[in-house]
Amino acid sequence: MGYNKSLDFLNMIKNGESALQNSVFHKTEKFAKTEQSDKAESLSKTVQGSELQDVQDRVSTHAKQVNHKVSTNLAISKGIKPAQETIRSSAAYFAVIDTETNWHDEVMSLGVAIADKTTFKCLETRYYIFEQEARVGGMYSGVLYKCTNSTASANRNGAALGTAQTTTVATSPITAPRATAMADLSDYLSSKGISSIYAYNAKFDCGHLPELKNYNWYDIMRIAAYKQFNKSIPDTAPCCKTGRLKSNYGVESITRMLTGNSRYYEVHNAVADAVDELRIVELLGLPLTAYDIARINS
Repeated sequence: MGYNKSLDFLNMIKNGESALQNSVFHKTEKFAKTEQSDKAESLSKTVQGSELQDVQDRVSTHAKQVNHKVSTNLAISKGIKPAQETIRSSAAYFAVIDTETNWHDEVMSLGVAIADKTTFKCLETRYYIFEQEARVGGMYSGVLYKCTNSTASANRNGAALGTAQTTTVATSPITAPRATAMADLSDYLSSKGISSIYAYNAKFDCGHLPELKNYNWYDIMRIAAYKQFNKSIPDTAPCCKTGRLKSNYGVESITRMLTGNSRYYEVHNAVADAVDELRIVELLGLPLTAYDIARINS
């Protein structure tokens, strides 16, 4: 019987497919094992940071809900009928936040001052001490529980009345793990319909509070340090061409300029300082729309 080259060709094809299938199988099996290993490692890392991530997700959801409500009410004001009939009125409040950090540059305390958008008056305060981070200690650990501040009172027009007053705020701090405290803060801001956060040198506070990244952050310093906005800056003060003070534009220096009280000092307690930073907003006497150029996130 003659030699059939066609049979060799068919066998080669058959054997080749089998070898290819085996190769694919082994590669797939190896990939699956690697993928399982990677997933296990990733899951381990996720579990370690799950508590913080849960808070970040929770705060993010609250912020988006608040921003949605504000947008909806803006639509109502323009005569656009909302899809739902039961919607809360637009938020009449904003928050001023200050933080203090420990020796590891971690937030160990957080103060919040809630203010009326029209009068800028402080209506409520909230003060958190993060348990673990506070144990590390920091430069201002000695005043963690000193929830009072002494500053010059002022009228709505920003003119100092000339007498110092002691304001007692948040005498009962909430001491809790960071995740618990941030979840509580999220609920608190949401209950007030607040979507805007103001801070002095806001980039620092915002950068140390990633859980609040979805709120609208505004930097008070970007207004207070400029002559065109802060009329209390002396003509003799050295300024850049942009109008910004070249130096001495911290909370203490600006408050002294605005109040005329040279004896004013920051307490460096987060909630007391938050109240003082709110007072700067009040003393400047500018509408909140002026701070649109001082927004640090989009």
